[in-house]
Amino acid sequence: MKAFILLSTFLFIGLVSRGQQTVLQGLVTSQNSPTENITVKILSLNKATKSNQSGAYHFNDIPSGSYDVLFSGVGHQNKKIKITVNNDTTFLNVDLISMEANLKDVVITGVNRATELRKSPVPIAVLAKKAMDQNVNTNLIEAIVKGVPGVTAVTTGPNVSKPFIRGLGYNRVLTLYDGLRQEGQQWGDEHGIEVDEYGIARAEVVKGPASLTYGSDALAGVINMIPYSPNFANGKLKGDFTTNYQTNNGMIGSSLGLAFIKNDWKFTVRGTGKTAHNYENKIDGLVYGTAFREYNFSASARVDKHWGFSKTAVTYYDNLMEIPDGSRDSLSRKFTRQILDDGDDIKKRPIVPDNELNTYGINPLHQHIQHYRFYNTSQFKFGNSDLNILLGGQQSVRREYNHPTVPQQAGLYVVLNTFNYDLKYNLPDFSGIESTIGVNGMYQANRSKAATDFPIPDYDLFDIGAFYFAKKTFGKVDISGGIRLDRRNINWADFYVGTDAQTGFGKQVNAAVSGANLQFPSFSKNYYGVSGSLGLTYNISEQLLIKANIARGYRAPNITEIGSNGLDPGAHIVYLGNRTFKPEFNLQEDIGLIAYLKDADISLELFNNNIQNYIYQSRLTDANGNPVVIVPGNLTYQYQQSKARLYGAEVAANLHPAAIKWLTFNNSMAYVVGLNQNKELLAKQGNKAKYLPFIPPLQIRSELKATAQHAIGFLSKPYVKIDAAIFADQNKFYGLDDTETFTKGYTLINGGIGSTIVNRKDKTLFDVFIQVDNIFNKAYQSNLNRLKYFEYYTASPNGRSGIYNMGRNMSFKVIIPI
Repeated sequence: MKAFILLSTFLFIGLVSRGQQTVLQGLVTSQNSPTENITVKILSLNKATKSNQSGAYHFNDIPSGSYDVLFSGVGHQNKKIKITVNNDTTFLNVDLISMEANLKDVVITGVNRATELRKSPVPIAVLAKKAMDQNVNTNLIEAIVKGVPGVTAVTTGPNVSKPFIRGLGYNRVLTLYDGLRQEGQQWGDEHGIEVDEYGIARAEVVKGPASLTYGSDALAGVINMIPYSPNFANGKLKGDFTTNYQTNNGMIGSSLGLAFIKNDWKFTVRGTGKTAHNYENKIDGLVYGTAFREYNFSASARVDKHWGFSKTAVTYYDNLMEIPDGSRDSLSRKFTRQILDDGDDIKKRPIVPDNELNTYGINPLHQHIQHYRFYNTSQFKFGNSDLNILLGGQQSVRREYNHPTVPQQAGLYVVLNTFNYDLKYNLPDFSGIESTIGVNGMYQANRSKAATDFPIPDYDLFDIGAFYFAKKTFGKVDISGGIRLDRRNINWADFYVGTDAQTGFGKQVNAAVSGANLQFPSFSKNYYGVSGSLGLTYNISEQLLIKANIARGYRAPNITEIGSNGLDPGAHIVYLGNRTFKPEFNLQEDIGLIAYLKDADISLELFNNNIQNYIYQSRLTDANGNPVVIVPGNLTYQYQQSKARLYGAEVAANLHPAAIKWLTFNNSMAYVVGLNQNKELLAKQGNKAKYLPFIPPLQIRSELKATAQHAIGFLSKPYVKIDAAIFADQNKFYGLDDTETFTKGYTLINGGIGSTIVNRKDKTLFDVFIQVDNIFNKAYQSNLNRLKYFEYYTASPNGRSGIYNMGRNMSFKVIIPI
């Protein structure tokens, strides 16, 4: 009997104890609509889960007590709520503010610690993966161009897009991968961004000088491509499989990403493959030389501790991409191909067979680009201050094959090794002042290998800069600014080129070799820069504010601007640099008005940018005005330097009526004018030299989108949209020596539908996106499309010159969660 009583007592205690383990559950909404994929975390218990398609979340076995519960998710403002759990089931519902309709989005680019967007006076735009997925993209930069007003791109076919911000590009726009400078051979026209588009979860764009934080090469702005970071329950393995097919060039893309969290550790891995044949338009048919094949791999490991965190990551990029040159038969306008080195006559090249125009095989004349990246970013906390360290090494290997008789011989073969360092110390706050001191820079070594063409010398570069930044809030006014000093050294030894007796091609030789030609005399120079910024934000109310900023940027000349003297086979251009060039400096003023209202988000941004020592390309002509031809079949460009001014505006009006929640109408306009202020040249050449090269025309984008607020059978929040991209005539171009010509305006109509597919239990099966670009198959040429100028005849039977942009393209994309 005693044993029975004792056993009953233990059972009762166990049941009481079990009864104290309660349930926490609730519903996550945004604008009163159920919201999925929101991470819900009980901070002191380190328990986390995610909301489902219905916005519901659920925790079992929560001990009674008081807890802080954090709700967070991409595109939404974080929210922390304190709650007491003291019964069997506790309900906690929350409505989150969408980042797309508020000013509290947190950014990390162009600032020295995570900062609310409303507190930064510098114009910054944010693009989430969701927005990227809902457009047809052949590369990451194209996705950013479609999503951020003021950003454009110079293109060389569908796989090469070089970003421009407010009319400035090349080495004036600094691209970052997870905060690390992206260092490849950026000097080339056809040298794209070497990043896996499927691995990027977010892009942040700084529109304006960011030299204060990053030094040289951020004179026009910064694009930070931020990879996915896992945030879900401990002990879980999750991921996604993405597959994409595009009809125009048959592009097939597949990407598998996995993430795992174990206690304090987070691990990610991703592999991607893409391949495409030549793209097509109704004027040129299939454009020979535009096929590509790309592979990517990335992995990371991060540990979070009480002292801070440390993340180590590695990436690999491998791209085989054909080299178009635009040679054609003069009558049929069919594309021809080079089959000879010596004795090549462009007008006698054979026509490319039809069966070779839509093959996925890469033709012998192509580029092979490889990029390796290894880096570590860490933060160490010291009470009220912290130290942030970013160290990275990367190698860019570029081979350009342009010899049809010896296809295995690279014309260009360069290897660029870079070591990056970035240290920032966020000091303890003093009298309400947040301040940061930092030092960053890089060391580079570029070497030519077994090549035949040498557009640039072998060089070494060392870069270092130190800065101080501070910000303070005075009631409704946030003020921030700072100053920076930079030094860059570029040097190279004498570089001799001779002739290979066996092949007849050029090769690098030493000075003692008979017939050696000193192509690049030795050079060493230090470039110094002082940059800084001062800005303020006036918060008129929570929904309305005014921003103003003035910034001085700095950029040292790049290697091709000061050192080039040879053919770049992939660009079909002979570059001629100038060793006497000075650094560029600019002074840019920005003012913006931003309003997030109940039914609309409205922004107006105005800028004025004056540049000293602006460097630009211009075709080289002789005394009679005829193009100088150094290498037959290739253009010759010589770099120029002068004063310049750019000014313009961006306007956005995004309507989301509260009474019609399923409807959005997004509109944006971007306009920039670039003026050449070389007085001597203007006096001699007049309007032909009035404007700067490669300035985008006025462009307007409008999108009408309807999204169901409730599930329709197995379709969760399906949407349908139609949008228009309107580009005006570009008659403000650099026309001297036909460097550029008039570009007629055009309008592209695009559309798309998509939805999340769920099962009967409301579990996500996959996301599907079906989209069409250029629905009406419009024939057009962008003024920023380099292929527009790939033409060998002064006239043609159809009256068309150069190569046209891609025609109608339908995209099918499926993302399957794992």
